[in-house]
Amino acid sequence: MGASKNGDNYPWRVTPYIVICWVLAACGGLMFGYDIGISGGVTGMDDFLKEFFPKVYERKQHAQENNYCKYDNQYLQLFTSSLYLSALVSSFLASKVCTVKGRKPSILISSLFFLVGSALSALSQRLWMVIIGRVLMGVGVGFGNEAVPLFLSEIAPVQYRGAINILFQLLVTVGILVANLVNFATLNIHPIGWRISLGLAIIPAILLLIGSIIITETPTSLIERDRYDEGREVLRKIRGIENVEAELQQIKEACAEAKLVKHPYKELRKKQSVPPLVIGVLMQVFQQMTGINAVMFYAPILFQTVGFKNDGSLLSAVIIGLVNVFSTLVSVFGVDRIGRRVLLLQACLQMFISQTAIGIILIVKLTETNTLPKGAAILVVLLTCLFVMSFAWSWGPLGWLIPSETFPIETRTAGFAFAVSSNMFFTFLIAQAFLSMLCHMRAYIFIFFSGWIVVMAFFVVFLLPETKGVPIDAVADRVWKKHPVWKKFMDVDDQKHENGA
Repeated sequence: MGASKNGDNYPWRVTPYIVICWVLAACGGLMFGYDIGISGGVTGMDDFLKEFFPKVYERKQHAQENNYCKYDNQYLQLFTSSLYLSALVSSFLASKVCTVKGRKPSILISSLFFLVGSALSALSQRLWMVIIGRVLMGVGVGFGNEAVPLFLSEIAPVQYRGAINILFQLLVTVGILVANLVNFATLNIHPIGWRISLGLAIIPAILLLIGSIIITETPTSLIERDRYDEGREVLRKIRGIENVEAELQQIKEACAEAKLVKHPYKELRKKQSVPPLVIGVLMQVFQQMTGINAVMFYAPILFQTVGFKNDGSLLSAVIIGLVNVFSTLVSVFGVDRIGRRVLLLQACLQMFISQTAIGIILIVKLTETNTLPKGAAILVVLLTCLFVMSFAWSWGPLGWLIPSETFPIETRTAGFAFAVSSNMFFTFLIAQAFLSMLCHMRAYIFIFFSGWIVVMAFFVVFLLPETKGVPIDAVADRVWKKHPVWKKFMDVDDQKHENGA
């Protein structure tokens, strides 16, 4: 494949090694997705509830118990949310490790923590052991979600950067699907089905561990740490060609500018850092405020609430998992052709319609003690699939892609740490609060999330620039300085003065 006429797309060709690097690194998404999917299914299993949450189990058995409140328990929510609080804190440490040691060691650390945490969760005899296991897994998620998207963006050819970065989110959806299938298979394995479900999380962790040994370090990370010869050789290896001097020179120039910045977190407070920081953080906040993780964490519980039995609710979650995987493929093949903004805006419309319709159906049809008529319950599942479908080709993958490609190299790991921590914080809030919100807001919780989707659409229209086809180290000149809102933050003279201060 040759370079484009404008010189943005440097020459490269596909090699087996680079494909292996893409797939193995993206196993960080498989690990993250498996956890998202497994936690909701496990918290709906009677054996798990009897062992660690007997009060919730007893409440669940009362046929006339309030549909919306029977799972409202802060400790049950803590089982799910503790991982994300841990990931929030560890993402800042991961940022430092990424900068000082590189992306590859950070991915190795991620796999080891998740591996140990998974084993402890599966073998737990007390609730505190389960929570500690979740916290350790959270450290793994924090390191993985910091390092993997950066790794994929930095080794990807510019013209396919979107698709390659989205491999992370694609593997997240595969992980969710696999977890739903595992939960469906282990539901009737008494009393250890939940232990099998949690214990199998070691498999994606082992895959990532193997991957962290096989993959290369990124050329940007090597050159950033003055390892120029290694950087050149790695660039040749991942591009599959000998002549990489043009791309190497761009990376060197970006790294040279980055060396002027001694304190990247301090640099993030400067005027020119506002655009990528605001975009990076808001993309993560809005990703969670779609309500997607409320659906993914608690899909089995949600479907039990509207009238499905245990096996029916898990089967519905499997169907949603399949929709999630295949819809993400739309983004893989379309993001570098269609562009980021079109996918996001189309999804806002589809998510708004489906969320609002779900809310209206439940408001009209589901009281505190009845179950939905069969037709209405099936319609809720279909609308949920439509919601997940649009999220899967838009805010899911692009929530990770856009922050990974908009920060300049001098603040890339620090800025992305803020993006990751924002994601984990709001994931924690939703995971910790959703069952209580469901209890108090009832079906209006779906109207609440659909209101946020309207805000997101305005954000895309007025504040989000298009980054399709722009080299990762040229975003400041090509994007921020030309955007009607953000260009006022990118005064060249101010920037030079601040860097020289």
